[in-house]
Amino acid sequence: MSTLDVTRAELALLVLYLNKAEARDKLCRAIQYGSKFIHNGEAGTAQNVDKSTSLARKVFRLFKFVNDLHALISPTPQGTPLPIVLLGKSKNALLSTFLFLDQIVWLGRTGIYKNKERAELLGRISLFCWMGSSVCTTLVELAELGRLSKSMKKLEKDIKGGDKYQNEQYRDKLQTSNDRTLALVKASMDVVVAVGLLQLAPKKVTPRVTGGFGFVSSLISCYQVILDSVD
Repeated sequence: MSTLDVTRAELALLVLYLNKAEARDKLCRAIQYGSKFIHNGEAGTAQNVDKSTSLARKVFRLFKFVNDLHALISPTPQGTPLPIVLLGKSKNALLSTFLFLDQIVWLGRTGIYKNKERAELLGRISLFCWMGSSVCTTLVELAELGRLSKSMKKLEKDIKGGDKYQNEQYRDKLQTSNDRTLALVKASMDVVVAVGLLQLAPKKVTPRVTGGFGFVSSLISCYQVILDSVD
């Protein structure tokens, strides 16, 4: 067994352990963005809930950058076009960087890391990384849906006069298409959330818009975690 295989196996075990906090993180995310939607940038109880929940979520994400680091060095399915592979690996690299830098932000907000200005700068950089990963995810899902659509049309021709919904292969592809469409919607909404958090368009993407998109995105994440648990 090569060194890379050993590293991959060790990271896979760590990923399984860390994923136990995934559902709690997504629920806290829904609370965080729901509060942001309510307070709309105004001081009060809802804003306090937003800030405290945001800080609490960073604890759930400690060392979670390992997940995407593992995905980054893992092989991709054979037959995947190179542009999709590159986009997927870029997403993994950007998301892993975001989660790693987010830990430094947490250290800064708790007072462990004393350089507040640098912590804030790293926090902003981390958000740009998250936005980039969301854009990559959006493009990957669009490309994969296009490939899947062609595959399903070809399968429909092969089935001809039969009931396509009775075909197990067609049903599997349809389910995959539904899952990818949901992932596309979530990634697209996360891009808007990132724009709001970075205040790149403050007049259009207000805290309420950011909170609304983030809340819906969080509900989708909760649903995806449930689906993964069932599978």
